[in-house]
Amino acid sequence: MTLADAHAAVAWVLIVSNGLVGLWVVSAHRLASARSPLMWWAVGVAWVIVFVEVLLGVAVQRVNGVSAPALHALYGFSALIAVGIVYSYAKQMPDRRYLLYGLGSLFIMGLGIREMFLHG
Repeated sequence: MTLADAHAAVAWVLIVSNGLVGLWVVSAHRLASARSPLMWWAVGVAWVIVFVEVLLGVAVQRVNGVSAPALHALYGFSALIAVGIVYSYAKQMPDRRYLLYGLGSLFIMGLGIREMFLHG
């Protein structure tokens, strides 16, 4: 498996994990029964995958000597920035924390999907 293959595979993991986590956390806003410590671990894992994906993308460029297609890096770094923004606002919005994290994860999923449609 090449770095480019790993980058493509992890992109799917990013999309699926952030989508599932996003739905779980948004549902936890209304359903107290959906809330658990495992949910926060799942959010953490899904967001670590964002960092792994960006690092793989950078590695593909460095090792293969290629440049990213137009807007490709923008979507990747936007996902990183989204993680930081959501995390930084969590303390300021304790009553909407579940919505913030859930919608943030769904936004990250959307960035991944958009990138797949742009560049395959």
